[in-house]
Amino acid sequence: MVSGWKTGRIGVSDGHLAYHRTGGTGPALLLSHGLTDNGLCWLRLAAALEPDFDIVMLDARGHGESSRIPAGAAHDPADDVAEAIEALDLKLPIVMGHSVGARAIAAYASAHPGSVSRVILEDPPFLPLIDEASAARRKDRFREQVETFRTLSEDELIKRGKATSPAWHADDFPAWAAAKKQVDPEAMPVYRQPWQQSIAAITAPTLLIHGDPALGSLVTPEIVEEALCLNRNFKAVLVRSAGHNTRRENFADYLSAVRAFLLGP
Repeated sequence: MVSGWKTGRIGVSDGHLAYHRTGGTGPALLLSHGLTDNGLCWLRLAAALEPDFDIVMLDARGHGESSRIPAGAAHDPADDVAEAIEALDLKLPIVMGHSVGARAIAAYASAHPGSVSRVILEDPPFLPLIDEASAARRKDRFREQVETFRTLSEDELIKRGKATSPAWHADDFPAWAAAKKQVDPEAMPVYRQPWQQSIAAITAPTLLIHGDPALGSLVTPEIVEEALCLNRNFKAVLVRSAGHNTRRENFADYLSAVRAFLLGP
């Protein structure tokens, strides 16, 4: 973690969330990470934006140093986001998420119109709903993946990560590997409302930033078109030469798009 940043925890329903905070006098910017990551997986972006914002990097429930998830328990990550914003007394924050963190941010912003100033969604899983049997099989596969993580050291995970994602910056791997050792086997979310419903009521300007589906992005041109039709507050940016881990695979263009959206006219 960068010197001068604060680490803490806040109470939420049935548990707590850990967070890291850069501080400063700029507008509050809350970051919500993807599945199997932790708050410090935003380190490069937070360091780049720190001069202009007071950045809060949450560890989602079941990740990092936050509360675990009891087997079979249902929880809504959007509710955790809402409680975190209230507990930290963030006034009209910018809210930003990656992957499942983006789904949580979208659901929060849609359910709390007027509560945020801007929204950024990095390659959210805007996918069709699946039936209960398919969801159960997906959760079982995820539990197996987590068990595999637990058999590996952080050094072994970093070695694997560098082999499969050679374009990532070296600074991305330490937090990414540490997070894999911290994730709860029950952390795989199950969505019960269509993604379209989770964005329809967002009133703040919203950036949908995504990569190329041919490289693994979950956001297709068809999804972009539907999102823009559903909500006039949306704009979309394609980051070329990147897939699902958009910011890690083309950080320069990603950062340029984020800066333009947050600091432009």
